Amino acid sequence: MTTEEAKIRIEDLSRKIDEHNYNYYVLSQPIISDYDFDVKLKELIDLETKFPKLKKADSPTQRVGGEITKEFKQVTHKYRMLSLGNTYSEDEIIDFDQRIRKILTDDPEYVCELKYDGVAIGLTYVDGLLLNAVTRGDGIQGDDVTTNVKTIKSIPLKLHGKYPKEFEIRGEIFYPHQGFENLNTERLEIGEQAFANPRNAASGTLKMLDSGEVANRPLDCYLYLLYGDNLPHLNHYDNLQAAKKWGFKISNNVAICKNTDEIIEFIHDWDTARKSLSFDIDGVVIKVNSSQQQKVLGFTAKSPRWAISYKFKAERVLSELISITYQVGRTGAITPVANLHPILLGGTIVKRASLHNSDIIEQIDIRIGDQVYVEKGGEIIPKIVSTNLAKRKKESIPIKYITHCPECGHELYRNEGEANHYCLNDAQCPPQIKGRLEHFISRKAMNIDSLGEGKIEILYDQKLVRNIDDLYSLNYETLLGIEKIIPATEDKKQRKVSFKDKTTRNILSGIKKSKDIPFEKVLFAIGIRFVGGTVANILAQHFKDIDKIKMASYDELISTDGIGDKIANSVIDYFSKEENIALIERLKLRGLRFILEQSEENITTYLEGKSIVVSGKFNDYSRDQLKELVTKNGGKNISSISKNTHYILAGENMGPVKLTKANKLHIPIINIETFEEMIHKKRR
Repeated sequence: MTTEEAKIRIEDLSRKIDEHNYNYYVLSQPIISDYDFDVKLKELIDLETKFPKLKKADSPTQRVGGEITKEFKQVTHKYRMLSLGNTYSEDEIIDFDQRIRKILTDDPEYVCELKYDGVAIGLTYVDGLLLNAVTRGDGIQGDDVTTNVKTIKSIPLKLHGKYPKEFEIRGEIFYPHQGFENLNTERLEIGEQAFANPRNAASGTLKMLDSGEVANRPLDCYLYLLYGDNLPHLNHYDNLQAAKKWGFKISNNVAICKNTDEIIEFIHDWDTARKSLSFDIDGVVIKVNSSQQQKVLGFTAKSPRWAISYKFKAERVLSELISITYQVGRTGAITPVANLHPILLGGTIVKRASLHNSDIIEQIDIRIGDQVYVEKGGEIIPKIVSTNLAKRKKESIPIKYITHCPECGHELYRNEGEANHYCLNDAQCPPQIKGRLEHFISRKAMNIDSLGEGKIEILYDQKLVRNIDDLYSLNYETLLGIEKIIPATEDKKQRKVSFKDKTTRNILSGIKKSKDIPFEKVLFAIGIRFVGGTVANILAQHFKDIDKIKMASYDELISTDGIGDKIANSVIDYFSKEENIALIERLKLRGLRFILEQSEENITTYLEGKSIVVSGKFNDYSRDQLKELVTKNGGKNISSISKNTHYILAGENMGPVKLTKANKLHIPIINIETFEEMIHKKRR
């Protein structure tokens, strides 16, 4: 390669790496895998080594992270938060060990730990109290996210035992699998885009401005490294064990290794065992144990010489794209699905992979007959990451995204600023009708557990139900004896479903019981776009009955805490359609609840017209209990402070940002005793 060719390649790589850094660190939306990123970075390092005169001061190889967001106060790290060198081969682990031994006079001892796939955080403690929590940022400065971090229950606010006067401990904040699945379910319910993986969810959560919202998300954190002048021990492992005694969450999955054979054995064990963890890891970190040896080894410009990470390769398999089909969701959203030649991936047979939307198809430039690389995104969901262009057939042509609904033939529509195409024929499109029925009977909605997806399909095919009102017209004679042969599929054998006496009675009993479901769940069940369970509860608590929601103006809706522009417009659009209003009236006649019913116990109007923020920790109440008391006494719960806030009910550890804002706006701050007097004073 000539100098001129190298110059062009270095400039191209630098530009792409900067873009990927920005997508990863600032937007939390990476578009390539870690492995592909590291390959690009390694190529750049090699070129700059070979052509040192072409190396620039602003090269990505001289940076640790990406751009810094401006939403939080910037804090300079006392100890630079460097990255670790990455390796994907055992040979490089051996090379690492040999480099270490050449520098040291005594044999090294290593500590092997899991490499958590989350968000790096530095926690500073002074006199046993959490002073601040700072993200990596660019390695020199990071975001002060202390208020949000304080909501994470596994991070102690106050230490116990004998600890240094001041020190910093670093770790990784992550999203456990179950919490991540629940979060995405809730986001999809209200029409929000699901997070691609738990790491993105953790990063996005940590950057939220409302710590109250952060508190509702089950973030977790493992700590793995201490910095300070007076640490209790002279080695890394013992300092971690000491930190565990102070109240920190330190993993038990740590091993002391004497040589590379033991390191590689640890790596092999966890490459298999990681599948059983309740959170994501993407490798193993190897550190020299001795603090004195770490000082001797020192640092490079971007990473410590005494540590390295071995990253597990995301399993990637090549398969042929046979066809693309298009699925229609209950909201009319169209999802393209790649049908693949069956492959074994992550221990399961994969035949399909989501292509998400037309932008993804265009970005990958995928074509029928292509050989495509398939990975499991976040180790769970199959996705196509790229095309093997070298194997592309000459006669292949670009995919033309469909223009009409594959189910009903209606022309598709794409809202400005949205990625998905939609079928707007919601009244006649079969998948949308069945989807709404399935949503209506679901556990979080009307909870008619005696019905299910299969039985709804049968009732629809028998033309017994076409909308949710039809469920309440079903009777014993109509249902008894219905049978259907369910054809065999690739996953299941052929089977017969029969509506016998017990099945029929259970269905009718479940439908009858659904009439006792409270208003907020009925509101969620009718399927207004973007109105998930949480939003439905907010609307029900604020407006009290369906008719007030139906008549609410745009300004009235968005003035409701937690209701934004998108939700307000969706609610107005729903009630602008005569068929929806008619449906509500029919459901009222069926006996469904469309008025908020509250227990008479403790209901007063003492706080009527008062907007109250509940903040901090309380000894005798949970915050949810206090919010319920506010509502029962006529008040309104709000999460953020504004000039319209009447009181702040403050407990221990109230956030300093809220305190500053309250003082600036001269908003009264009351304690629990004052609050109790306010809601009880007329009874005394």
